[in-house]
Amino acid sequence: MSKVLIIGGGAAGMMAGVFAARNHHEVHILEKNEKLGKKVFITGKGRCNVANACDTEELFLAVMSNPKFLYSGFYSFGPQDVMNFFEEAGVPLKVERGNRVFPQSDHSSDIIRALERELKKAGAKIHLHTAVKEIVKESAADSETENKSESNSGNNSTDVATAKLKNKAEKADGKEKEKITGVILEDGTFMEGDAVIVATGGFSYQSTGSTGDGYRFAKELGLKVTDISPSLVPLKTKEDYIPKLQGLSLKNTGLTIKNGKKVLYEDFGEMMFTHFGVTGPMILSASAHIGAKLAKAPNGEMSAYLDLKPALTKEQLDARILREFEAGQNKQFKNVIGVLFPSSLTPVMLELGGIPADKKIHDISREERQHFIDLIKAFPFTITGMGEFKEAIITKGGVSVKEINPGTMESKKISGLYFAGEVLDLDAVTGGYNLQIAWSTAYLAAQAIQ
Repeated sequence: MSKVLIIGGGAAGMMAGVFAARNHHEVHILEKNEKLGKKVFITGKGRCNVANACDTEELFLAVMSNPKFLYSGFYSFGPQDVMNFFEEAGVPLKVERGNRVFPQSDHSSDIIRALERELKKAGAKIHLHTAVKEIVKESAADSETENKSESNSGNNSTDVATAKLKNKAEKADGKEKEKITGVILEDGTFMEGDAVIVATGGFSYQSTGSTGDGYRFAKELGLKVTDISPSLVPLKTKEDYIPKLQGLSLKNTGLTIKNGKKVLYEDFGEMMFTHFGVTGPMILSASAHIGAKLAKAPNGEMSAYLDLKPALTKEQLDARILREFEAGQNKQFKNVIGVLFPSSLTPVMLELGGIPADKKIHDISREERQHFIDLIKAFPFTITGMGEFKEAIITKGGVSVKEINPGTMESKKISGLYFAGEVLDLDAVTGGYNLQIAWSTAYLAAQAIQ
C-alpha cells in the first residue's frame, strides 16, 4: 500500500482518488479551494457534459493534440466505462444530440456529489483550503544512503556526506532515477508521500483555481511544458452588423471557415452572436481547429460563412421564397421575408441583401432573388481574433506527453510522479471529450500506483 497525494480536487483528481483508494492506497486529495469540483460545477453550462457516448475509435478524431498518446487511456477506461461508473454511483444519465452524455437531472452537482460519495466510501481523505507549494523529490541512491546511515550507527557523517555527493553525481549522469518523497504545503508543512498525482487543471477559468500550478511544478522538477494558449473560446469578428445580433442563438446552422480559398473547417450545430463576435458549441469547436493558424493568416483574418438554411438546397430555398413571393406579390420586401428569419436577424438581412426594404415583391428581379439566396446560404463575417483565457473552456498545451509514460501517466524521469487531466498537453473539441481525457488519464494513473 502506498501513500498517494493528489494535487487538485477537480475531475481528474477526484476520479484518480476514487480508484487509488479502491486499490487500498492511503489517498489524500489536496484542494486549495473551499470545495471540490469547482470547474466541474460550471461545465456544460452547469449541466456537466460528462462524456460522449461514441465508439472509442471516434474519440481520437475529437482530440486536437497528441491523440495517439491516449490509446491506452481510452481503451482502459472509455466512454461506456465512464457511464457505468456514474450510473453505479447513483447518477442516472441521458444521451442527447451528438452523443453528448448528461446527468438526467441536468445538474453538474450530482456528478460532483457522486464522486465525493465514492471517495469517502473508498476511504480517501479530502483536505480543503490546502495549497501545495512544492513537490519534493530525491534520487533513489540518496534514499538508500539515508536508510543505511540510519540503520548503521558505525557510519560517520563524513562517509554519509561523501556517499551523497557521489549519488548526486551519478544522478546528474542519468544513472539514477529520481523519486517522489512528498510535498511542501503553502504553510511550510512537509507531507510525506510515495506517489504524487498532479491534477491541477490548466490555465482557463482561473476563478476555479486553475492558475497554472501544475506547469510550475513540472518545470521545477525538470519536465518540459509546451506553450499554452486558450482553446474552446469565442471568436472575435470585424463587421459592425454582428453586434446588432447580440444574444441571437441559432440552431441547426452550417459553418464554413476559410483561409483565403482553402476551407479550414466545416461544421453544423448551434451558435450565438455576441457584442464582440460569435460563440456557442459549434464556434468553440472551430476555435480549437483554427487557433494556431489564425495568427499566420493574411492580416490575421479568416473568412467565415453561416448557412442559415442548411436543410435546403439553393433550388429548394428558391422554391420556398417564390411561394412566399407569390402569396405577397404586392407587398413590400421587408414585410414578406420576416417569415424566413428570427425577428432580430431580418433587419441585418435587409441591410446585406441588396434589395430595398420597401421594394414591391413583383418588382424584384430573378438576379436580386438569387443574390439574396446566396446570402442566406453564406451569411458572411470575418474572424479577427480569439477569446482570452478568462473565456476559454480549456487550455491548449501543457506538460509535454513526451515526458510521460502513456500507459501509466507516470513521469519517465521521476518515479512516483503522475499527471492527469488538463495539465497535460492534451485537448479536444466540445462534446464531453475533454472530461473523457480527464477520466481516462486519472484512471491510468491510479491503477499504475503500486
